[in-house]
Amino acid sequence: MTGGQSVPNVNPSDTSDVIDQYRSGGRPEIEAAIEAADAAFHHWARSGPQIRHDVLKFVSDELLERREEIGTLLSREEGKILSDGIAETVRAAQIFGFFAGEALRLTGDIIPSVRDGVSVEITREPIGPVGIIAPWNFPIAIPAWKIAPALCYGNTVVFKPAELVPGCAWALAEILSRSGLPKGVFNLVMGKGSVVGQAMLDAPELKGISFTGSQATGQRVAEASVRRQRKFQLEMGGKNPLVVLDDADLERATDVALDGAFYATGQRCTASSRLIVTEGIHNRFVERLTEKVRSLKVGPALAPTTQMGPVVDETQLETDLTYIEIGRSEGANLRAGGERVRAETEGYFLSPALFTDTEPGMRINREEIFGPVASVLRARDYDHALDLANDTEFGLSAGICTSSLKHATDFRRAAQAGMVMVNLPTAGVDYHVPFGGTKASSYGQREQGVYAREFFTTVKTGYIHPG
Repeated sequence: MTGGQSVPNVNPSDTSDVIDQYRSGGRPEIEAAIEAADAAFHHWARSGPQIRHDVLKFVSDELLERREEIGTLLSREEGKILSDGIAETVRAAQIFGFFAGEALRLTGDIIPSVRDGVSVEITREPIGPVGIIAPWNFPIAIPAWKIAPALCYGNTVVFKPAELVPGCAWALAEILSRSGLPKGVFNLVMGKGSVVGQAMLDAPELKGISFTGSQATGQRVAEASVRRQRKFQLEMGGKNPLVVLDDADLERATDVALDGAFYATGQRCTASSRLIVTEGIHNRFVERLTEKVRSLKVGPALAPTTQMGPVVDETQLETDLTYIEIGRSEGANLRAGGERVRAETEGYFLSPALFTDTEPGMRINREEIFGPVASVLRARDYDHALDLANDTEFGLSAGICTSSLKHATDFRRAAQAGMVMVNLPTAGVDYHVPFGGTKASSYGQREQGVYAREFFTTVKTGYIHPG
């Protein structure tokens, strides 16, 4: 890329550490990338399953081989602790490996027509060049679960990563450049959403947009895509409940809440930000969880003793602190954390914040904070807890801790969420199963697993008569 401005990539664990410099692209660069993807589509759409398999397998193998190197890069630029950075790189490798297999399992149907002598062939075809807009919080896994199926099913790709994580995007693009992909099939352009992202929305050549990010931006993606009659897929966050019933195992429930709310610095769209606890266990749960929250070791991502790394940047840190002040002003009890932390390096460190004595209408219980901030809501019984869990515009993930099969079964059915966890954190899903939510969290077909083909392909019905 030759245009644009040079931007430093700064380590949120150590702001004196500039990882690299990257070039921010402009309108000419993104238009060239879209043109290249459009020109390459016809050839790639007609490529055979073996080349697609080989490309995706190559990427999977190299990511796995270089998991410590790329995982370290991920932790340096995003702030996840090192074990999480490596685990995310492995997950990306697994996703590419899964879709390498799917490339060899492309199927269709041949069925008889109701008319004599006529057969019907139903096949799937790629939708065309697609735009992929990914967030910063999973800088290699989320791009993987969008890019891998796009290529698997014969689409060409224009990829815009988040500005905060250019290193992981570049590492993935560099591997893809050596994978055997024909020129123009995969294109990376870094830059501002207002420039690069907008140009993607304006481009008639892009037949699909897969987006993960904020509600406000997702709405703009939807509006622009409807005008162009383009497929679009949106993942836009959550305000996920974890219900804890009186019969729950206390240690397991507090561990599940701690993981779901605070691991990965709470910067997960599936994080448990609302902990809904019934009367009989409420006080014991709060006391035990408070102990665990206060004991979490906050520090640099690469330090071996760190359990929670920094917030991703100054802007996100200020947002988190603002919400903590909002919670206090609304009358919630800040039971633990919520303060900037000094570490051996300068970074965006925040102690995990736990609010108790909260009410459903408080902003900290309505709005996605996207940081290490969780609140406890007291519920009278299971039915009240379920009502509180569903009392949100979001519907991505929901969880329950209980030893009751009756309540677990009912919650799986009645929770208004795309993913439901029983005695497990709301954050953390397998790479081979569908990911997505309901209500304001998601729109369009599911991501991941075999369900990804619903977005990245279109169905064609052909009729055949021997003549």
